[in-house]
Amino acid sequence: MTPMVRAPSHTKTPAAPPATAAPRTWAVVLAACAGQFLVVLDVSVVNVALPSMRTDLSMSAAGLQWVLNAYSIAFAGFMLLGGRAADVFGRKRMFLLGLGLFTAASLAGGAAQEGWQLLLARAVQGLGAAVLAPATLTLITAAVPAGPARSRAIATWSAVGAAGGAAGGLVGGVLTDLLSWRWVLLVNVPVGVVVLAAAAVWLKESRVEGARRLDLPGAVLATGGLAAVAYGIVQTEQSGWADPGTLLPFLGGLALLAVFVLVESRTRAPLMPLKLFRSRAVSAANTAILVIGSSTFAMWFFMTVYAQNVLGYTPTEAGLALIPSSLSVVVGSKSAPRLMARLGAGNVAVLGALIAATGFGWQSTMGTGGSYLTSIALPGVLMMAGAGLAMTPLATLATSGAAPEDAGLVSGLVNTSRTMGGALGLAVLSTVAASRIGADASPESLTAGYALAFRTGTGVLLAAAVLMLLWLPRGRGARHH
Repeated sequence: MTPMVRAPSHTKTPAAPPATAAPRTWAVVLAACAGQFLVVLDVSVVNVALPSMRTDLSMSAAGLQWVLNAYSIAFAGFMLLGGRAADVFGRKRMFLLGLGLFTAASLAGGAAQEGWQLLLARAVQGLGAAVLAPATLTLITAAVPAGPARSRAIATWSAVGAAGGAAGGLVGGVLTDLLSWRWVLLVNVPVGVVVLAAAAVWLKESRVEGARRLDLPGAVLATGGLAAVAYGIVQTEQSGWADPGTLLPFLGGLALLAVFVLVESRTRAPLMPLKLFRSRAVSAANTAILVIGSSTFAMWFFMTVYAQNVLGYTPTEAGLALIPSSLSVVVGSKSAPRLMARLGAGNVAVLGALIAATGFGWQSTMGTGGSYLTSIALPGVLMMAGAGLAMTPLATLATSGAAPEDAGLVSGLVNTSRTMGGALGLAVLSTVAASRIGADASPESLTAGYALAFRTGTGVLLAAAVLMLLWLPRGRGARHH
């Protein structure tokens, strides 16, 4: 049975007067969701602006790839540290610090005059995102009591995060076409300033009393290990899996994480208490998030390149074509709490994975002359509705299965699982697609490669459904989170 997280007496969260409780709670949810939207949006929003960046800043092809990689590696590498820092130094403080860093780096990136300036700004953006993202989920779990209300709040957080990833292509395409590539980054500045001002007024500080110091050896090992693994993964696009430039950082990162586990088992105040993984909800839900995310994150990439490279859509048209999919992930996420109350969180997660697998299987039948309705819209709706339906109960289970003093860390773990799963899945599925496409890159071979990637994703989602059936907690505790 998954333990319920209730409002803890040892957390410094001042009680609000009854008359202002509801507005303040939803102000917290709104601020947290706005922060999460910006973080996830910037993973993909720069994709369509890359050619303009290269022309304007005279960047090499390798340097251009690092516009994406600098953000992703810093984001993935520092998230566990950011989550623990929220527990130790305060959730509001880390939210404001992370959002402030992210906003300032967005301004610097939009004003960059040299390629190295843009890359440095993107790395600092990723660092800010790694501090901000765990705090967004922790603020929600601290402000909203366990039960249906928290499930609804987490559903909103999940939907907004997924919508941020989905909107990246469209937002980037429109801003680049109408203004310039600089506005892909500068658009974060006014939004960030408004959210910072609102958060400074509305959010209340909460932290663990008697907070421990940060475990410095654990922080260095975890951050270095995750960053090295992320670096190895992103290198696969240029070098392949067998290249030393991929294998050495990837295996080195895994070795650092193994040493991290050893150190944490012997440290009195560890960054990552290994007892967390004794919770079935935490360990199973995070594993499922990683596995499901490895397929669903890659879906946006393959749908976009299929629309442009095979069906001849412009970048903006490709972004518009995916609007139904973007809306369906919101509908799936927001529908999950009602179903969780009837079926149980674990069962809803399994149902979501099966619906997503159906959409992936349908998409794998794509052709070179497919219609929009049957080759993009309807399978995309199934894929993303299923993803939204699955991720909400998994995030709820993962955060509810942890002690209150570890809330920030577990939130960081949830975000790390999703980010690393997405990066790993995109790398693996891109390799799978490339094995079928070959050298000619004709519309027929591109379609065959993309179809194989979707068939592989179907198998991954079916495996995730089996894993969740066997491992996720069942019963009343899992039903009423």
